Amino acid sequence: MKKIIKSSIYLLLSIMYLLTWTSCNDNAFLEENPETFYTVDNAFSTSEQVNQALVSCYSQIRAMFCLVTADNTDYVFCGGNGTDVADVPSLRRDNRFNDYSVLNASRTEFSNIYTKWYQLISKANMALYAAELPQITWTSATDKAYAIAQARFFRAFSYRNLGELYGGVPIVTEISTSARYDYERTSRVETYQYAIDELEAILNDLPETVTQPGRLVKGAAQHNLVQLYIDKGVALEEEGRSSESKTAYDTAISYADRLIDGGTYSLMTERFGTRKNENPDYYYADTEAGQTPDRLYSAAGYPIEANVFWDLFQEGNQNYQEGNHEAIWCAQIDYEAYKAEDKQSFLQYPRHYGADLRDPTPEHTAGILEDLGGRTSVFLMPTFYVRDIIWEDKWGDDMRNSEAVTRRVILGNVSGSPYFGKPVPWSLFYHDGGDKDYIDLGRTWAWPISCKITTDKFTGLADGQNRSNLFRDEYLIRLPESILLRAEAKWRNGDNTGAAADINLLRARAKCGYMVQPSDVSVDLILDERVRELMYEERRWNTLLRMGGTIAVERIRKYAYWDEARSTLTRDYNLWPIPQSVIDTNKDKPMTQNPGW
Repeated sequence: MKKIIKSSIYLLLSIMYLLTWTSCNDNAFLEENPETFYTVDNAFSTSEQVNQALVSCYSQIRAMFCLVTADNTDYVFCGGNGTDVADVPSLRRDNRFNDYSVLNASRTEFSNIYTKWYQLISKANMALYAAELPQITWTSATDKAYAIAQARFFRAFSYRNLGELYGGVPIVTEISTSARYDYERTSRVETYQYAIDELEAILNDLPETVTQPGRLVKGAAQHNLVQLYIDKGVALEEEGRSSESKTAYDTAISYADRLIDGGTYSLMTERFGTRKNENPDYYYADTEAGQTPDRLYSAAGYPIEANVFWDLFQEGNQNYQEGNHEAIWCAQIDYEAYKAEDKQSFLQYPRHYGADLRDPTPEHTAGILEDLGGRTSVFLMPTFYVRDIIWEDKWGDDMRNSEAVTRRVILGNVSGSPYFGKPVPWSLFYHDGGDKDYIDLGRTWAWPISCKITTDKFTGLADGQNRSNLFRDEYLIRLPESILLRAEAKWRNGDNTGAAADINLLRARAKCGYMVQPSDVSVDLILDERVRELMYEERRWNTLLRMGGTIAVERIRKYAYWDEARSTLTRDYNLWPIPQSVIDTNKDKPMTQNPGW
């Protein structure tokens, strides 16, 4: 997949060059049916060009899921801004997304995300049309079937996401040749059902494994079918169709069993990969000149012991082909491609997700080196629910809360500080005892450092990289999420014992001191465990809205940092609004707005 992404721009430019060259050919323009006009029918002449249309789908997924553009739309969809897990720091209040005095159907975030999914649908429809053109020659029927399966997957994946966020939406299955203003909304159940039908139709055309990292496999479709059948079950329950919802949950469990217990995937339980014999270590130094061996955390008496969960997020460890057997689908990030061509093959996580541990206590901590998480700019912050609440009491004895994974010991790196080489108290970072503005500054700029969003070994420093970016592949689907979905389906089906057993698969891997009991299982426990396992990986808005009822708004009110969420969120909803621009444009067919908007 890395090589495909690296070559995609060159091949697409070659197609455009060919079209441009032909349009300047005098003889060509005299033809009655000139191939110089750029149409779908003549733009594609080889199966490789169809493949490039698919690569554009993969590229869009990477852009949507990997914070490539890094604006407020990405903070909402990727980071969960405005949910229970993420809010904005004090200096970014203009980007707040849980102040319902300013949130409405005209917000650009709603329209941008809606549009991006339909752009992906358009690309998938284009690839499907091109794959059937008579001039396209395929090396085998299997290759053609796989190309079609990938395109249909992207279309189904789009409708799953649209259904979870917006409910019933128009189903578009063909490329448009003229403007339309009469699109008709389906129901939420119908939207889910369309995606289900698409995925079930292609299961046998997706391979179990592939040699090329990043390409779609059968497990990706199975995982989405698990989620879609849960989604459908919840939507059916809300329509009062409880017997049908139980059938949907049964089907979700069946697909999950095949995926989880089928022998292809398994949790990584032992240390592995590129750094399996290493531990992370940091210099407490505010400048490069201070990075001497005597200033390592380990030398100061604060060594960090790595574990398998830390290994999961080290560069070179993400793909199934690299030995990570819980990786089902990964977006491909490649430093050489980033340098040479696209400038989009990177993760801006340190800069956009990282804490600012400098400004709250400049007399104790300074600089932008690895010890403080790199070159951070504080665009989005985890709530205290993420930082502390999910780890309280018996829940704290957990590998995912270890110092290697969630680093809470920050050594002072300013030589004149009384904390030089010693842990800086969080009461200082958080400005305990100050006035409200001062406390807000500290608490919304500083938080523990996750190994998912930064590293102790940045790539590209010799080439001028400045610790803003990571260059590792990124999970789109990881087996633990499949396991948590099966737990959810079992819980919804009344099987708390089975749900607890699934959750404990992850807790056993994390060497937790407490294993959950059937009596513990609830929607809150499932949502908590998703954060412990999947923070920075799941799309939290999708998770909360698909839960149905008032779960989303209740958790936003409970865990948001800023009080606007509690004072302005006075209505209940479990769908985003249909963008007002969509309703206004669809002038020939009235389109209803979602309740509460």
